[in-house]
Amino acid sequence: MLNLVSAKLIYFTINFVSLYKFMTQTTDYILKDIKPIQVVEKIENVQALFEQYPFSHLPVVDKNIFWGNIAKQDIEFTDFGDKKLQDIKNQIHPFYATKNMTWFEVLQNFTTHNTDLMPILNPDKKYIGYYELGDFLNIFKCTPFLHEEGVILVISKGINDYSFREITQIVESNNATLFGAFVSKIENEEVQITLKLSLHDINNTLHSFRRYNYQIINEFEKDKYLEELNDRSDYLQKYLNI
Repeated sequence: MLNLVSAKLIYFTINFVSLYKFMTQTTDYILKDIKPIQVVEKIENVQALFEQYPFSHLPVVDKNIFWGNIAKQDIEFTDFGDKKLQDIKNQIHPFYATKNMTWFEVLQNFTTHNTDLMPILNPDKKYIGYYELGDFLNIFKCTPFLHEEGVILVISKGINDYSFREITQIVESNNATLFGAFVSKIENEEVQITLKLSLHDINNTLHSFRRYNYQIINEFEKDKYLEELNDRSDYLQKYLNI
């Protein structure tokens, strides 16, 4: 799961030409194996369902009108006696997806609500099925960001000073392709951005980022800029010791 996957998916850009087919096929992943639970169902029966199905949440409906989702952790270790779901409506979580959402919007929904099952509603708020988190993680694994061979580069800059447009221009000016980029950390008004680049001579790209006041966070074996600085530092130290 995403927190449950605990991924910090704050912003994303992922080669949208290659990704377009994924963004338009979310309906292929609609599942209907698990029937929604009626609000008049006894909670003890729902507890038994969670033992049968390995999900964090299950959908709840009133006939076929969506009510929300009941979380396993909210009812797992409590004896509710003869109470029904409608008696604990304040513990029903009203998140859902729609058929026209892109896969990334659905993935964000999974992350926001810390769930591995996402109910799907039609425009009339009627339940029509659900998505499983695992299917959407598999879609993500097929994107160029993870699938293509390349170089991972982590850079940082002031939170109000960077732009993905500038980053893309820097990468492309060095004859490389940007497969994807995401904000992986924000701290003290500084933002760290993780990039996936095509294989190329990384040194010129590193120099270009430094010229635009980006800091390079991760290290490379053949970072000529740092080698030169170290050489100059060693030479200066030797000079001072003469």
